[in-house]
Order: sequence, then C-alpha cells, then structure tokens
Amino acid sequence: MSANYSLSARIESMEESATLAMAKKARELKAEGKDIISLSLGEPDFQTPDHIRQAAKDAIDSGKYFSYPPVAGYNELREAIATKLKEENGIPSSPEQIVVSAGAKHSIANVFFSILNPGDEVVVFSPYWVSYAEIIKLAEGTPVYIKGKLENDFKATAEDLAAAITPKTKAIIYSSPSNPTGGVFTLEELESIAAVLKNHPDILVVADEIYELINFSGKHYSMAAIEGMADRTITVNGFSKGFAMTGWRVGYISAPVRIAKACEKMQGQFTSGVNGIAQQASITAIKGDKKASEEMAAAYKSRRKLVLDLLNQIEGIKTYEPKGAFYIFPDVSSFFGKAFKGKTISNANDLSLLLLEEAQVSVVTGAAFGDEDCIRISFAASDEQLKIALGRIKEVLDQLK
Repeated sequence: MSANYSLSARIESMEESATLAMAKKARELKAEGKDIISLSLGEPDFQTPDHIRQAAKDAIDSGKYFSYPPVAGYNELREAIATKLKEENGIPSSPEQIVVSAGAKHSIANVFFSILNPGDEVVVFSPYWVSYAEIIKLAEGTPVYIKGKLENDFKATAEDLAAAITPKTKAIIYSSPSNPTGGVFTLEELESIAAVLKNHPDILVVADEIYELINFSGKHYSMAAIEGMADRTITVNGFSKGFAMTGWRVGYISAPVRIAKACEKMQGQFTSGVNGIAQQASITAIKGDKKASEEMAAAYKSRRKLVLDLLNQIEGIKTYEPKGAFYIFPDVSSFFGKAFKGKTISNANDLSLLLLEEAQVSVVTGAAFGDEDCIRISFAASDEQLKIALGRIKEVLDQLK
C-alpha cells in the first residue's frame, strides 16, 4: 500500500546533479562487473598528504575537538585563512569575514540564500558548475547566462556581462580556474569585468576559486584584490581540490562582514559548524608545506598534455588547451546526427550514455554545464587509465556513421 503524500514543488523542480548522477550510474555498472573507467567526477585521485592526515590523528588524540565547533569555524582556522588571503591573494580579509562550511558547495548555498530575494537575477558565466543554477533557483533567484566560446577558453567577456545586466541583477558568479572548462581569467579580463561593475555599485560578485592551486597559466588572480572590489566580492574557496581533501568537506568564504554574518546565521540553523577534526587538518593544510599540492598540480599538467594528444587523434572532436583545474570540455557536436549500430546520437546526453555503455567510460554531458555541444572529461586519473579510456572512446567514436 503506497502512502498518499506529495513532495514540495521546489524539490520536484530541482534537477539532479549530473556529475553525481553519472557517477552513480557508473558505480551501478561496476557493481554488475563492468570494467568502467570514471572520468566524470571532480575528484582528485591522489591521497590527502601525510602531514595533513597526521594533523587529524593528532587532533583526535588530543581529545579537544569532540564537541560542537563554532558555527563559523575555529578562530585559528579563520585567522589562517584570512592571513593566506591577504598574503597570497592580496585580498583584504579578517577572521570575522570568514565562514567555514562543509565544502565550497555549502558556502555557495549559504551565500545565495543570504543575499537573494524572489526575482533577483544572478548573471552566471557559462559554461558553469552544475550546482550554481539549481542553488540560485532554490533560493528563488533567476539565473541569467552569458556564454563563453571555445575559441576564448569558454570565458564570457566584460561586454557579455554589460549586456546581461538589468535592474534586477543582484550578483554575478564565475569560477576561475573553471569547472568544467579549465578556463582561467587573466588580470586584464577581471579588471574589465570590474570596470563594468563599477557602473553598478549594488551588484555583488561571487568568485569561486576552489581550483586556485591547480593553475597552469602562472599567477592566480582574485577579483577581491582589484581596487574597489573587496567590499562587494564574496570569495569562495576550500581544501577539496588543491589538497586532495574532497571527503573532508571543508570550504570557506571571505565576504563583507554583513554577508559573512548572514551566512553564519543561515548555517547556524541548517548544519552548525564543520567537523572539528577536519578543521584541524585544514589548519595544517593552509599553514603547512605546499610541496604535495605543487606536485599534484604538476601531475595534472602532464595529464592535460596526454589527454589533449589523445583527443586530437579522434577525428571530429574539437579541443583547446585548458589553463587550470583537471577538466577538458571538448566540442563533440560533429557526431550529432550520426548513428552507432543503428542508434542515432542526437546530442551530448546521447553521446555520454553511448560512451558509458559501449566504451565503458563515464563522462558528463555538457548540457549540465550550459553547453549542449560539449562533454566534460576529467583527467584526475592515472596515465594508464587515461590511455585506456581515451583509446576506448576513440574506438567507439570512429564507428559512428
């Protein structure tokens, strides 16, 4: 006998995370005995560095961190983050501007629930990370997309932003280095965006810098470091990517004090503070030796070349060189309308499923990131896995007619 109840309209209208959905499908096929290679999740394949893990063990043994932690994070961690932002990024910051949350995704949700009213618009630089749009909509805002082109590493321009701004615009959001494209905004590009925003002093900036430490283009630049932008920019970062700490779930914002306090208030009603042991490990990560992070970034850069070389051997795939993160977002639209064993491939969704079922490689459709002509491939995998996976993809795509 089934229960007679309904779910909320908000949850019924929310899209499932495409990256997590594809990862779930891949796990199910693996459980059936299929030899699936997963290139779908944004998950470093490295282990958390030893000195960070040791800090967590020491924190457990100390017996000091088993009670509820402060909602916004331990002061020592917030101080360390503020110091890092000032010294490494040129961002004016203080501990009271820092809120530590359960990952950068949690941080972004706190921000939009704290700043948006029904009907407020958020300009989203597209292609965009899958959860931006759904979080904005859940907070009763309206995402407005400005789309970058492959020829410009998928980076929308200041001119695109200017054209998208309306009286309802409350904020903009972008990531650099970008998920899903690996695009990195130069200082000149950020200054051009800032110049547009200086004509609109009430618009906030949400700058997602979670891939900061995986940057192949040289220096990382932050919007909040640009003159006149600190008091209207919310910088989002965390420990998942650059320190291989995805499962530890520690992210943070640095924001104007009023916004930081609002996010702390929101978090206090939903989750309270982040795991105390994970916070202690994060203090060691942010204050300690970065050699392991640099070695991981170097490995990703090497893998980028490997993946580009292999993709460029597949006729019909259009590539570019990502400048950061560990993704490439190739254009696969030349395969649309072709067929595999009598089954027509109409779009990137079809192609992603084909590669999962026939090549046994999981990737993510670009439609989830705002570009229906592309797929996202993660190269956070070993060289050997990447060679096998790209070989399988080539074998299948070469059969499309």
